[in-house]
Amino acid sequence: MNPTIKSPKVYLIGAGPGNPDLITVKAVKAIAKADVVLADRLVSPEILETYVNKDTELIYVGKECSKDASTPQSLINNLMVDYALQNKTVVRLKGGDVSIFSNILDELQALKRNHIPFEIIPGITAALGAAAYAGMPLTARGYSTSVRFLTYYKSEILTEGYWKELAATQDTLVFYMSKGNLTDLVEKFVELNISNDKKIAVIEQATTPYQKVYTSSFEDFSKTLGDKSFASPSLVVIGKVVNLHEEFSWLENAEQEGLYFKSVENGSLIPKTQNFFEYAV
Repeated sequence: MNPTIKSPKVYLIGAGPGNPDLITVKAVKAIAKADVVLADRLVSPEILETYVNKDTELIYVGKECSKDASTPQSLINNLMVDYALQNKTVVRLKGGDVSIFSNILDELQALKRNHIPFEIIPGITAALGAAAYAGMPLTARGYSTSVRFLTYYKSEILTEGYWKELAATQDTLVFYMSKGNLTDLVEKFVELNISNDKKIAVIEQATTPYQKVYTSSFEDFSKTLGDKSFASPSLVVIGKVVNLHEEFSWLENAEQEGLYFKSVENGSLIPKTQNFFEYAV
């Protein structure tokens, strides 16, 4: 391998939170010139159908940890490197923003080890898309001093001291990938006497035609939403800004039921463009 190779390179791209119109112009331009696209589950099928050339090799590398169905990260890394070493331009396409709660570090390290040039193209992360479409300014003056992006998919992630600090803070808290532990999360904040002026919102499938927003006080959560199974992906927002949803929500909850993003089936790869679109319908 020639370590001085300048072209092609790998583009690590955030596709946005769901609505295909929220992808950036820069991302669209990079996708259009790709020889290979490695696409996550949380990428709008419409983005792929509209912007990926029909002669581009489209490989589905979906992950859905809640169903224990994922394409191994090591395989994704190998695919990026192998195609790049064949002098092909590779796009690694992720939902939301490429740097927020993703495995981008593993991918960057794999590319760096193999002297493969790369570029990171940011996208609108789920928290920003969900908050905008739910009418909740995350750092509204008088409601929040800042915002924190967190995850709670296993209990050992957060220490007891940090839980106490989160319950007391005036920051808006946004939890990614946490719907499976939502009852535990709510119970923890109730136990720590979170202020009554803070509410919790669960935003299902944000910015898509299936978006639904559910809000509750912590006191009433178990009674009103405790038994509900939320669709994937769902984002959790906690803080005073949730109170703004009722006044500033500009998008009605979807009447139709369904999943915008299809589930991963056994973490399988779908390497042919035609097969991908058949799967994504």
